[in-house]
Amino acid sequence: MRAGRPSEPPPLTAMHYLVPKDFLGSPEARNHRYTPAEAESYTRWLATRHYENFHVVSFLLPKRLHQDFYNVYGFCRWADDLGDEIGDTRESLRLLCWWRAELKRMYAGEASHPVFVALRDTAGRHALPVEPFEDLIRAFEQDQTVTRYATYEELFGYCRYSANPVGRLVLHLCGYSDPERQRLSDATCTALQLANFWQDVAVDLEKDRVYIPVESIRRHGYSIEDLFARRETPPFREVMKEAVAVARGLFLEGLPLARRVGRRLSLDIDLFSRGGMLVLDKIERQDYGVLARRPAVSKLDRAGLLLGSLARAVLARAA
Repeated sequence: MRAGRPSEPPPLTAMHYLVPKDFLGSPEARNHRYTPAEAESYTRWLATRHYENFHVVSFLLPKRLHQDFYNVYGFCRWADDLGDEIGDTRESLRLLCWWRAELKRMYAGEASHPVFVALRDTAGRHALPVEPFEDLIRAFEQDQTVTRYATYEELFGYCRYSANPVGRLVLHLCGYSDPERQRLSDATCTALQLANFWQDVAVDLEKDRVYIPVESIRRHGYSIEDLFARRETPPFREVMKEAVAVARGLFLEGLPLARRVGRRLSLDIDLFSRGGMLVLDKIERQDYGVLARRPAVSKLDRAGLLLGSLARAVLARAA
């Protein structure tokens, strides 16, 4: 903890501990003047109550960076909810525009929203560039208007804004900003995004979103209509086989990043990469039938991933 700051910020009232949609509907929460300690308490609450993997991340990353990660996560959580939880496309676009304006205010030295009150200190101490944050907002805006991707190149372009900025922010927080590490991080983050898409094909159909490129679907003799009808035919399995191979190739491209960063971050990168590849393995084991059954990673799987990552770290250090 930084000198001169209390180890535990004073608690906010229950009214101020609200998820974004409820926060927006509370005049008390919106109009409260947040101190830095209160703002940090809010972002920590957002991160540790909602994101099931954040406890693992916090365990692996240096303790001195925990609050900084909470603050960055708070920004991402709010942007995500403004895009997906409002229930009205025009209102989501308006709120995301407002969120971008609040981001610019923060970089101009002004902040009133608790997320930006907390994030301002993090951005200043770590010299975080504004571009990754702007890119994430752009991705959430794109989600409001684009529900199909013609080719893999188009899909990679989306991941450039939706996934890769997160990895770059993590690198910046850990003291890395060189192009080569960023390139490897981009490959890993895009792979993670794709693995999530392939795991949730059926879930995304409920939102009228199709991330499998249309060109790939048609080239294998399948169709969008077949997809929405949940037909797991041999052509569909060929589509998914290609999709899994694309994601796995990106994971393998990005794996060397784990050997080019500090030990704690290396564990984190290895754990998430292996977890993503395990999702791909599970898709293969169920013969690519992701429409009828979502491939899931169990608690036992997660424990095995953590032990495997720790073992690789020990062996690498010994070598």
